[in-house]
Amino acid sequence: MGFSKEEKTRRILRGFKTVFFLITMVISFLVFSAPVFFVIADALLPTALLSASIPPSSSSLLKTLCSHFSNYDFRYSLIDIPLISIIRSAVIICVYSFCDGPKLSRGPYLGITMICSVSSLFFVSLKASFVFNSSKEGSAMEAALFICSFGFAIAHMIVAYRTSCRERRKLLVYKIDIEAISACKNGFPRYQKILQDERVK
Repeated sequence: MGFSKEEKTRRILRGFKTVFFLITMVISFLVFSAPVFFVIADALLPTALLSASIPPSSSSLLKTLCSHFSNYDFRYSLIDIPLISIIRSAVIICVYSFCDGPKLSRGPYLGITMICSVSSLFFVSLKASFVFNSSKEGSAMEAALFICSFGFAIAHMIVAYRTSCRERRKLLVYKIDIEAISACKNGFPRYQKILQDERVK
């Protein structure tokens, strides 16, 4: 049994509305969970890039990491880039989880995120100058590792600032609502008193 033209058009429109609604919900979820999303990505992606840049060997991962730590040199080693990302992510997510609305608006979350991101940017910039000056040709994985660390540091600052602005707007709306309720509570008794005076007269 076939559908009429109007029925098909209605079904197509309903499908487009459903897809649009789902996309809007996903975007809203990503916006509100952006701090957590970027923290997880910041902790995992640089580590994955470093493991991809390490040539495969017969030794275990733990032995490989131990050898990187024992032979650490600031000018050549890259093991500290993922460590910086993990420490930065751990500090930011701890502060974010312990902060409520007022503290997210202009409190520790924004300040500590800015401090962690700026200090990690300074460290990574200094290290990049040594790594790419000492080795004439840096591999694509090394460049991607540095770009990833730079990008996540900047992304953390942007997300923290936008979260702070959003919470500030929420507090402003809440303050306006409280003031409106207080004004109504203060205004209604006067109105009742005026009505009683008029009745007495």
